[in-house]
Amino acid sequence: MAETLRRVLNRGSVAGSREEESAAEAGPPVLLLGTSGSGKTALLFAIALEVAGEGRGPVLFLTRRPLQSLPLGTRTTLDPWRLQKIHFQYPPSPRELLRLLCSAHETQGPAPSLLLLDGLEEYLLDDLGAQDSTYLTALLLDTAAHYGRRLGHGQGCGLLVALQTPAGETDSCDGLQMAMLRRYFPAQCWLWPDATGPGEHRLRVCLEPGGLGPRAEWWVTFQPQGEMRITPWPTQAGNPNSEESSSAGGKP
Repeated sequence: MAETLRRVLNRGSVAGSREEESAAEAGPPVLLLGTSGSGKTALLFAIALEVAGEGRGPVLFLTRRPLQSLPLGTRTTLDPWRLQKIHFQYPPSPRELLRLLCSAHETQGPAPSLLLLDGLEEYLLDDLGAQDSTYLTALLLDTAAHYGRRLGHGQGCGLLVALQTPAGETDSCDGLQMAMLRRYFPAQCWLWPDATGPGEHRLRVCLEPGGLGPRAEWWVTFQPQGEMRITPWPTQAGNPNSEESSSAGGKP
């Protein structure tokens, strides 16, 4: 999953050659972290479009409430074929989310090639205890693994989960809960808002693939009309203590 995210960010667009797309593999799950309004949903949607264009199974996009509007993202956003392959479901509570995931083994039809969950914190911070939170997280991974087995050997179902963090902090949960999440999601992608120009919203994106590849960073800028523009982060080799690095807020 980290490599799919890297591919989208490297190209700055979800459009790409069929050769690149067909080589994609699900890989380990990724936890996407950022403050409210940092662009997590837009990035999830860009990933959904990327995987929807690979010609495999549909994309299952879970979120607690319907999106008010689809993020503009990139030029493939209006591609009807890709949009039709993204299936939205809106479990309104932790119990409904658990019920939906538990019923995945009984669901008929094509298996999803990607499982997305936007707003994990809304389910963890509701009426679930610590034990149920662990169960929910494990069930997300189990559901993705089940879909992967249905897709067949060598394909797999990707899993990408977004978690909101409080402004100015890197952890949105208590220490035990965050340790649990890092155990299940060793690969993480962090989003930090940055100073922007009039009508723009810019953020810094850092991908930590959990030992499965090099760390990488990008600028993601949302134009006044919502279009997403991605540029590589300037190389800072040999200067890990620069002002830009320290702005990461002490991320491990």
